[in-house]
Amino acid sequence: MTSPAATVHVNLPGREYDIQIGPALLGQAGAYVEPFGGRKHVAIVTDENVAALHLQTLQNGLRTAGLTSEALILPAGEATKSWPQLQRTCEWLLDQKVERGDVVIAFGGGVIGDLVGFAAAILRRGVRFVQIPTSLLAQVDSSVGGKTGINAPQGKNLIGAFHQPSLVLADTSLLGTLQPRDFLAGYGEVVKYGLLGNDTFFEWLEANGPAMAAGDMDARVQAVRIACQMKADIVQRDETEQGDRALLNLGHTFCHALEAATGYSDRLLHGEGVAIGCAMAFELSARMGLCSQESPSRVRAHLREMGMKTDLRDIDGELPDAAGLLALMGQDKKVVAGKLRFILARRIGDAFITSDVPPKAVLAVLSDALAER
Repeated sequence: MTSPAATVHVNLPGREYDIQIGPALLGQAGAYVEPFGGRKHVAIVTDENVAALHLQTLQNGLRTAGLTSEALILPAGEATKSWPQLQRTCEWLLDQKVERGDVVIAFGGGVIGDLVGFAAAILRRGVRFVQIPTSLLAQVDSSVGGKTGINAPQGKNLIGAFHQPSLVLADTSLLGTLQPRDFLAGYGEVVKYGLLGNDTFFEWLEANGPAMAAGDMDARVQAVRIACQMKADIVQRDETEQGDRALLNLGHTFCHALEAATGYSDRLLHGEGVAIGCAMAFELSARMGLCSQESPSRVRAHLREMGMKTDLRDIDGELPDAAGLLALMGQDKKVVAGKLRFILARRIGDAFITSDVPPKAVLAVLSDALAER
């Protein structure tokens, strides 16, 4: 078995696991999955887009270690994170006679990872699953840390469970088949890590982000490794988001409201919303006197250089007014005792959690951003 380019260990006692990062890991999947034991038959859940591109390679990789497999292929897109598809997935896994000692593989982007992880959490009160994330966003964020779930009409990710994977296989070769828009959406989550706790990483991204987007494999492995290591460090300190883990929600309070406003549609991809949300969080921080105006300007400059969405004017179509967007924020999971929690910043690389944000300040940022559309 060829050694991967990088390994990040998530050290949760009794639930520890490795994140393997590097090119061409899919063809070696069997060598990583087979040691877990269980039946020699693996249930894979994926989506139509990923199946067409990569399912055969995965199944061949499993076969080399003597593992047979069957796949459930779901529709692609955010709408799949729903009750009907969760029910469909659970019933299919039961038809596959999945046992607690078996391995279920979530093979896709964040939608599949979240949905299948949740199904694994509730099936037989918990079966093991392996994350094989195929998008940049999933490799650096949603596949790591055990957050699983589906969306509700009232908001995103409101139904779910913490259920850690047994392994994450992040094959960076798969990123080469992403559409540029999807790659850049994932980059929104990459840049978030530099903004929330590592200004050296942000500087590295300023220098290497364009090469990474253009296909530089070493840069891709390095970025995924650093992002996963940062997330692993935070998850080890705070697995169920009682404290520090909320830092990973930088940009997400704005993002989730914008996603709800655009109907969780292709008008705004999650990572695009995160990028806009990070810029707005820094703008709010500057207006509250927490950081210099140079910080939001620098954030926007880098996002623009990468060709990313940075402002509300970059979202096509109608949006609610500022009060409407603020009301959508009220449905967010980060509401505590009726007060919104924001992740704000003192500077790039130094974010913190606070509920002490005047609604008037948020309304002003939203109103001004809407006025520029």
